Amino acid sequence: MATPQSAADERDLALLATLAVARKDIAAQIGRKIVGQHEIVDSLVAAILAGGHVLLVGVPGLAKTLLIQTLAETLDLDFGRVQFTPDLMPSDITGTELLEEDHGTGKRSFVFQKGPIFANIVLADEINRAPPKTQAALLEAMQEHRVTAAGKTYTLKEPFFVLATQNPIEHDGTYSLPEAQLDRFMYQLTLGYPSKEEEERIVTTTTGSKTNVIEPVLRGAQIIEMQQLVRRLPVPPSVVSYAVGLARATRPGEPGASAAVQKYVSYGAGPRASQYLVLGAKARAAMDGRSVPDLDDVKAVAANVLGHRVVLNFQAEAEGVGVKQLVQL
Repeated sequence: MATPQSAADERDLALLATLAVARKDIAAQIGRKIVGQHEIVDSLVAAILAGGHVLLVGVPGLAKTLLIQTLAETLDLDFGRVQFTPDLMPSDITGTELLEEDHGTGKRSFVFQKGPIFANIVLADEINRAPPKTQAALLEAMQEHRVTAAGKTYTLKEPFFVLATQNPIEHDGTYSLPEAQLDRFMYQLTLGYPSKEEEERIVTTTTGSKTNVIEPVLRGAQIIEMQQLVRRLPVPPSVVSYAVGLARATRPGEPGASAAVQKYVSYGAGPRASQYLVLGAKARAAMDGRSVPDLDDVKAVAANVLGHRVVLNFQAEAEGVGVKQLVQL
């Protein structure tokens, strides 16, 4: 007779096998509408499994909205979109109280009208176009998974994932995200231009009359179960030590920091980077069907975790030095 421990291990192994198959199916379904961007899709799924959020940087016209909509359909999750503008108010995101009248009794009362944040997957489009107060309303919801309005607290749906976008080429009318707010995002991903062949496929598939239907691969309850599985995966001490050492090596003044870091970095990554390096490694291993992450998993997620957490100085900007050149893997 199987012991409770062995039964739990068998369930986890079965979940890992299910996730490995689902990863391929998710890529296939998203591929019905999105051409290429396989690494971006993998990173988005990994962030969801790790319980993190993503900041996506890319020029207009690269199908960022379509990508996240398609991901929501593939995972059978509710989708909400917020277009950030300079006049956007916090209540436009979280919701507001409306005065309603009961036609039967004539009694009036305030009813909370939920905002677009009350969805499983929320696209915060051009987050840097809204003022800091509005940005903070979204970031608070990301951190706490709840919203407070008129003295009442409302819990957000689970799973809850925010994808915020930024346009890297326009700066007029934008408000830069402070480093403390950037730190709330697990990954920063950069969406590049498609290759010539990919762009030809995009033009061919989007200028015809055929519409591809997305079939859900996973459901919300399964995703929550897999998020819990990622948390349960054991991590070897060597992997933890490597992740922590990698984050600490970005900080000027640390014994392990290179001469280049001392020269070009103003502020390095904080402890949250170490946490996300390990969580990202665990999610990546789980998506491969592996029960234990290794050093290669940490290396694979390092640029996405550290890129927006390392603040370079003016000398680095003047000499064209980037974070990838400073991270020693």
